[in-house]
Amino acid sequence: MKIKALSIAAFAGVVALTSCGGNSGTQLDTPTSGNINISVDESFMPIIESEISTFEGIYKYANIDAAYKPEGQVVQDLLNDSTKIAILSRELTQEEKAVFDKQNRVPRVTKIAIDAVALITNKQNKDTLLTMEELKKVFSGEIKTWKELDEESELGDITIVFDNNNSSTARYVRDSLITGNKLPPNTFASNSHKALIDYVEENKNAVGVIGVNWVSDFDDSTAVGFLKRINVLGISEDPAPVTTEDYYQPYQAYIAQEAYPLRRYLYIISTEGRTGLGTGFASYVASDKGQRLILKSGLVPATMPVRVVSLGNE
Repeated sequence: MKIKALSIAAFAGVVALTSCGGNSGTQLDTPTSGNINISVDESFMPIIESEISTFEGIYKYANIDAAYKPEGQVVQDLLNDSTKIAILSRELTQEEKAVFDKQNRVPRVTKIAIDAVALITNKQNKDTLLTMEELKKVFSGEIKTWKELDEESELGDITIVFDNNNSSTARYVRDSLITGNKLPPNTFASNSHKALIDYVEENKNAVGVIGVNWVSDFDDSTAVGFLKRINVLGISEDPAPVTTEDYYQPYQAYIAQEAYPLRRYLYIISTEGRTGLGTGFASYVASDKGQRLILKSGLVPATMPVRVVSLGNE
């Protein structure tokens, strides 16, 4: 009877531990197995889906459930501890780090790529070259029409379109181009990156702001299809460019060489308290195999050389 009682007690303990691991979703995972959820800036859906698919193909017992959201929601997921792995185009602010300090959680940051923000326009728009000075005036509302940019333009009022009000691309423009000021009244948000591209294709006065990952992978039929429908603008940091060679599109090599000005970094931020599946995935993305996928996608790997690939406008 004592042996039976001890066996039942041991079984109950195993069930309790299993239930605990099932509820938290992280107690029983290892660097190459188990189940976790991660929160990802939706700007990077194409490359992260590719990384996850390849990782799960290698490690058959690993299951990563990715939720693609606007940047603000991804940060909140991390702060609220509803996820322990977030993928963002920025590092944490001092205020956000203070929250983790109070919770005795230590976020670990891994830089995995250099990304860029791309500007796209309708195929009927012949003005495919802009200076940084012109861009700042457009996003501040100082320039409101295409004719102000090109006297020969037959287009009307400029319509600025983002994928989401809380997206990383909108935050990037506010921080980097208009230094925290409000975006002008002619700014709108679509419901997704695909909806943004649809809108730009259908509206000749629109300029869309999108993560370059959506239009940079020439091995991805979706990205190639997008490029056939819109123009990708060339940008010059020179306020008075002499030739078209002074303008740069977000080609992979130009991003790496810092010739294309609208650059940003991509990070994996982990608050795992131990070496779990999230840590294993972050290590994989930062490894040679993971970096090769980033290279293929058209972004710039954090640790590898790049090839020159053109985003040609047709």
